[in-house]
Order: sequence, then C-alpha cells, then structure tokens
Amino acid sequence: MRIFTINATQVTESSDLGALTGAHLPQHAYLWISCTRAEFDRLQSQIQTVLQTLCGVQLVDLHISDLLNQQLPSHYDYTSQYDVLVFRRLAAGNAEGETVQTGLPAHLLPARGGPPVLRRIDTSPVGFAVFDQLLLSVHPSDCAVRDAYADKLLQWAASESRAVGARLPGTPADLMLRIINQMVDGYLGLRRQLTQQLDHWQTELINPKTRFNNWAALLEARLALHHLDEICEDQRSAMQDWIEALKAWPAADTPAAQRESDLLQVRSRDVLEHIERVVHHVRRLEQSAETAVQMHFSAQSHRTNEIMRTLTVLTAIFLPLNLIAGIFGMNFEFIPLLHRSNGFWLAMSLMVLTAVGLVVFFWRKRYLERSAR
Repeated sequence: MRIFTINATQVTESSDLGALTGAHLPQHAYLWISCTRAEFDRLQSQIQTVLQTLCGVQLVDLHISDLLNQQLPSHYDYTSQYDVLVFRRLAAGNAEGETVQTGLPAHLLPARGGPPVLRRIDTSPVGFAVFDQLLLSVHPSDCAVRDAYADKLLQWAASESRAVGARLPGTPADLMLRIINQMVDGYLGLRRQLTQQLDHWQTELINPKTRFNNWAALLEARLALHHLDEICEDQRSAMQDWIEALKAWPAADTPAAQRESDLLQVRSRDVLEHIERVVHHVRRLEQSAETAVQMHFSAQSHRTNEIMRTLTVLTAIFLPLNLIAGIFGMNFEFIPLLHRSNGFWLAMSLMVLTAVGLVVFFWRKRYLERSAR
C-alpha cells in the first residue's frame, strides 16, 4: 500500500495506514491511498475506519464489491459524498494472479488467443473512489501504471526545474483522470506492434505463393479485437457518465475553484478523446482483419477462375483434334486419305494447323493471357 499527501508544491509518501486512523485531512492538500485488490480485501475494515475518520462516510457494500470484482466492466456510480469509477485498463502485462471474487488463479483462467501482442494486453479493472479531499484507488497486483505515475509525482515534486505550465494534480478527481489517461495511452503504445502483426497476416493472405493455414490464430485475433472493442465501449460510456456528473457538481464560488472545475472538464474530455482514438483503432484493425480474409478468398477465387479458364481453353483446343482423330478412327472401308501413303501426314498437318489457329484465336481474345501481378 502506498499513501501520498499531495498539495500544490510537494508530495510526501508513507505506507502506514494505521497512522491515519486518528488523523485529520491536511489543509490545502489531499490524500491518495493506493492499494492492490488483495490488500483492499484484507484491510477492508481498517480502510473503512480511515474513510469514516477523514471523510465522515464509508463505502457502501455494493461499491466494495465493485472494487473487488475482477470481472466487472468499466462503469461509473456516485453517492452524495463520493464518486466511484471502475475502469478496465489496457496495459501490457500478464493477468493478475489474485483470486478475489473469482476463486481461480490466473493460470487457470481462459487465455486470450491471437497474436502475442494481443495476449499481452491486460484488461484487469482499476477502481477509484473519489472524495473531496481523498482518492482511494484499487489496482491489480502488477499495476505498472500506478507505480510509474507515483514515481513521476515524486520526481516532479523533488525536481527544482519544472516544465513551464506543469503542475501537480490539484484535486483527487484530477489525479484520477491523469492516471486513467496514462492507462489509455499505454494501449496506444501497443498499436504499432498489433498493426505490424495484422499487416503480416494480410501479406500472407494476399500472396498467391503462400498457403495460409493460421486460421485459428486469425479467428482468435478477431474475437480478441471484438472483446477489446466491447471493453473500450464500456470505458467510453463510463467516462461519458462521469462528464455528465461533473456538470451537476455545485457551481464554484471562487475563480480558483472555477478554474479547477474547467480543468476537470477539459481533462475529462481529453481522456474521452483518447478512448475514442483507441476505439477507432481497434475497429480499424477489426475491419482490416475482415478485409484481409475477404481479399484472400477473392484472390483464391480469382486464381481458381484463371485455372479453370486455362483448362477450358486447352479443352477447346484439343476438342477439334479429338474430332478429327475420331473421324479417321471410324470403321468405314472408304474414308478420304485413309489409303494414301501421305494421308497420315496430311491429317497431322490439319490437326496442327487447327490447334495453332485456335491458340492464335484464344490469344487474341486474351483467354490465355496471365493477369499482371
């Protein structure tokens, strides 16, 4: 568990949850209590006591179940004292090994198929409970995004030369949005690998010299992309509900509070725009996979048509020759050229001329021409 005290200029970290039991919220600052799902399940009563002491309210039972549930889709809910946002991350990593709410370890859960980059995308949910001066976040056990952003906060606070315009998150809601934004951007970093894998499959599908037989992996990739599409839709719906809830917040009574409210609106819309980019990219990959399959079968159909056209032309060329051979094979006593010494060569010459004439005719009609590659 990591506990941060954040104000406008500094960030301090501790790990002693018990020290908050009899404490008070600091003025002009807020707390970020970050724990794994297993820690939240184990220290649930102690965390509830801290929330009651600091915020005067505890999490309701349904929200506790939401924060512990590993299979819950992204969604938003609220009470009069706090908001709850569950956001399924799209991060590179393995499925977490916790057993809370599932009863099964990660290695017994069904694995996602498809290319390796798709199997590396972890979609475990991350839960946030947003109070006025406290943010409680519940993460998977291997949440690199949480650790990376926490280290970033500490480095920023310790740095003497800060970038122009950069500032620490001013409110728990602002901090939550920044963490979510980093989660979404984590998937955007995987786009190139995923696109390269599907482009490789497209090349194999279209290339007439290769025999593509990796149909199971392609089907699993399409199913995995469809699953990601559903996850992104849930993310977008949750963020849209959050944005609508922001509009119902009490009006700011000071210019600073109004600016903070405007920044929350802007950052929320920015996160939503990033999610829509992910949705657009996932759908484009789905369409690319579907188009590659259709192009493969179109190319196979075109190749079959060319083969059938060639066989038909050859049949048409040899059909008159078979007719001539059949005529001279009749059991009649009197057949022209049959008893002449040069009859065989005359018949062969006639057959060759017929064949050459038909070849020239079909060539001019472009029945024997190969399609340009």
